[in-house]
Amino acid sequence: MTEHLDPALLAPIEKVARFIETGDKSLLSAFAKKGVVIIENFPPHLFEGDDAVERWSQKILSWHEPPSDLVLKHKFGTVQDLRVGDGLAFLSLATHWTISEDGDRFEEDGGWAFVLVQEDGEWRVRSYGWAVTNIED
Repeated sequence: MTEHLDPALLAPIEKVARFIETGDKSLLSAFAKKGVVIIENFPPHLFEGDDAVERWSQKILSWHEPPSDLVLKHKFGTVQDLRVGDGLAFLSLATHWTISEDGDRFEEDGGWAFVLVQEDGEWRVRSYGWAVTNIED
């Protein structure tokens, strides 16, 4: 890590992970108001444009539609490659997911690269890219 980690930097990232886990739309406040770009491991893989968050969140919300019994749990690793300056921050974050549905369970490891922007006095996600590094059944 290249700088001291301000816990406020992790707040919007935690909101994104909690949204993925729960589908709680109030957590979408984690995203910047404009210019959001999301790279994911599910189609269409690239979410960009004025409706990027809306299209991305609809995919996540579909996972939680009844009668879904999907359970997602995340655990963050140590922040790496932290850079903060001029109202922008970049960081990489290893993440472990435990996913269970319909009696099946698997573990997914990956990494997120985030660009955060200061907006309305708090950090928000301008963009992120997710890459799976390991999946185990």
